[in-house]
Amino acid sequence: MNKYYDIFRNKKVLITGDTGFKGSWLAYWLHFLGAEVSGFALQPEHDNDHFVLLKLDELIQHRDGDIRDFAQIQNFIKSVQPEFVFHLAAQPLVRKSYSDPKLTFDTNVGGTVNVLDALRTESSVKSTIIVTSDKCYKNNEWCWGYRENDELGGKDPYSASKAAAEIIFSAYQSSFFKDREDFGAASVRAGNVIGGGDWSTDRIVPDCIKALQKNEAIQLRNPSATRPWQHVLEPLSGYLLLAARIYEDPHAFAGSSYNFGPDSGGMHTVKDLAEELVATWGTGEINIVRKEHDLSESTFLHLNCDKAHQSLGWHPKWNFTKTVEQTASWYKKINNGENARNLTKEQIIEYMGC
Repeated sequence: MNKYYDIFRNKKVLITGDTGFKGSWLAYWLHFLGAEVSGFALQPEHDNDHFVLLKLDELIQHRDGDIRDFAQIQNFIKSVQPEFVFHLAAQPLVRKSYSDPKLTFDTNVGGTVNVLDALRTESSVKSTIIVTSDKCYKNNEWCWGYRENDELGGKDPYSASKAAAEIIFSAYQSSFFKDREDFGAASVRAGNVIGGGDWSTDRIVPDCIKALQKNEAIQLRNPSATRPWQHVLEPLSGYLLLAARIYEDPHAFAGSSYNFGPDSGGMHTVKDLAEELVATWGTGEINIVRKEHDLSESTFLHLNCDKAHQSLGWHPKWNFTKTVEQTASWYKKINNGENARNLTKEQIIEYMGC
């Protein structure tokens, strides 16, 4: 797979959502690979966000902007003239989608329409990755993994918005992209990603780390929920590989969707994750908090990644223990004053060398 990293050297790459958790990791990785990276996103929410700690605005061309504004994103794409586009900008939180469903749909559905429509007439772009979520599938609480051709759906606004984004991508693909020369696009779906630098509200790892930093007990509201935990570098490596393959041969790899998730060994409960974090941190306690009438959340969801394995040759590299160890050690070292850019670079180099 390493040969495909070279494709990005000296290429113009645009990332929407570069101030977010996954977007900042992807932006730095592409910068490390020698790409000319541009980012378009809202300002970071926290002073300790990964984007801020990396001082990414010193390394890439970042533009503050709102993906809901078509003119903003269209004009930025035209000014950058990228060859690669990764669309990650989103309202990413299930629980927030209950409190602000309109924002969720406007961002995740309307924002995706804006990006796709801007790309419809932009000839510089050769390869595009539209990032949605594993929650785009209609969750039947199956014990087996969801395949790319399984039914889409969503009981909560976030999941429904991601299913809608997939349908919209399919419509643009069929109507405008499938016969276009030297251009290809695909959508990608990943499970629960963790890693250093995420401080989002109502996410298990940031909540655990905040408690550990304060020497407070970790509070778990849904300890038995099972998730396909994977380090953020895992799906990002899949996005990079797919983008490179589309660039080389759009007709063979574009036009459809791909799942990127851990092997079956990556399926663990929230309690398992918290216990591993505590073990790596070295101290900490866990309390189980039962809440009546809490918002609906899925208890079991994971992906079948046979398509990515067989057609792309992509496979996850880090098991659950390694994933949590890398995540917790990143936060612990930052807590001890180490440099975020150096830590991120070290983890990327280690991952690429596996």
